[in-house]
Amino acid sequence: MSSSIPIPNNRPQNVVAASASPTTSTIHDRVLFRKESTTFPIRQPKALHPVENEDLRLLLLENISQEAVKAFRAQGFHVDHHTKALSEDELVEKIGSYHAIGIRSKTKITQRVLKAASKLLVIGCFCIGTNQVDLLSAAKAGIPVFNSPFSNSRSVAELVVSEVIALSRQYVERAFEMRQGIWNKQSKGCWEIRGKTLGIIGYGHIGSQLSVLAEAFGMRVLFYDVINIMPLGSARQVETLEALLSESDFVTLHVPELPETTNMISKEQLAQMKKGAYLINNARGKVVDIPALIDALKSGHLAGAALDVYPAEPGSNGAPFDDQLNSWSSTLRSIPNVILTPHIGGSTEEAQRMIGEEVSSALSRYLTFGTTLGAVNFPEVDLRAITLEEPNHVRVCYVHSNIPGVLRQVNEVLSPYNVEKQYSDSKGEIAYLMADIADVSPTDVNSLREQISKTNANILTRLLA
Repeated sequence: MSSSIPIPNNRPQNVVAASASPTTSTIHDRVLFRKESTTFPIRQPKALHPVENEDLRLLLLENISQEAVKAFRAQGFHVDHHTKALSEDELVEKIGSYHAIGIRSKTKITQRVLKAASKLLVIGCFCIGTNQVDLLSAAKAGIPVFNSPFSNSRSVAELVVSEVIALSRQYVERAFEMRQGIWNKQSKGCWEIRGKTLGIIGYGHIGSQLSVLAEAFGMRVLFYDVINIMPLGSARQVETLEALLSESDFVTLHVPELPETTNMISKEQLAQMKKGAYLINNARGKVVDIPALIDALKSGHLAGAALDVYPAEPGSNGAPFDDQLNSWSSTLRSIPNVILTPHIGGSTEEAQRMIGEEVSSALSRYLTFGTTLGAVNFPEVDLRAITLEEPNHVRVCYVHSNIPGVLRQVNEVLSPYNVEKQYSDSKGEIAYLMADIADVSPTDVNSLREQISKTNANILTRLLA
């Protein structure tokens, strides 16, 4: 076997590295890295810490995965873990002493809460949705918000499949009757799902996985989405919502809560559904007009429904789901062949473990390295890690208003130093700059932070070293 041909390295030393896409690499880069790593030791990333040297405190609510708690504590963070959500008043009282908060769907991070969060640096939503956070106010305060858009997709898709079967066989009703001591064996109104049509509204991560599972059961799959998407398997996209509703035996929703999706299934849309069809909503509570759904069920136009989400939900386990919470609750509970579950779509051991890993990793990367990749309300910026061989390097993380002239001011402050790498991006009114500065003495650090913080566009300046 011939020896490999050495590749000369003609790159000049001590140059400023600027990259429009610092997180991408080519296949040649990866092959070269693998060859080099067999001969030379891999350069280890350096764990960075705030120069203020203040211990970072994290508040985790709503019984977030213990795996996430362990991961944070292993990095030296102080973690307070609570099993329940906190009210707005409770949050306002507590949040001022925390640098990060982790929540699920019940805790509301409002503008009032954010104003009280004098130390807060980052918010983690350990779920898919982020509508429980005032995203714009968080961004204006320099606080990125991270979520877990993929980790519970399979769990929700499997729940929908189980509901399709349960509705078509009415076995929730039969199970309840058996618990009452009533034997009621019947086949009237019970169907196989093979050959039936499933209509999916929203063909994203959950909808597309559900599509594959449904076809494995022999179902015909249609989907409606506001953008054109290549279908998986034999699924077919339809041009209008009305077309999907009129052809489907089962209709399931997988859309975010937005102004344009609020009550997107109401009296008019329910009337367009086939007589004897079923409606399933595991998306967001406000996308279905529930009083209109009740009318469609009581009239016999729909044969059943499954709901996992509601416009208003109890704040903790054991709290009542009654007419004080939603005025129609008792009526809905009394209708046959209606499956009601307490927002358990993503509540599996597998999903919660993956959500804990994904979101805790995102929060840790931001707190220790400044990276905002995956943030839902913030410019996505990253730089390659500072290594252990670079002891006198400082990382500048500068959140600022997106106005002209800011970079010129910052670069004037940085001009006495060697800027080894720098990257900036903006999203709406907010911009974010990261820069790694070499040969910064400990005595210069405070002066550097103070000068950058005094720029007129400053929202938040952090220095990591």
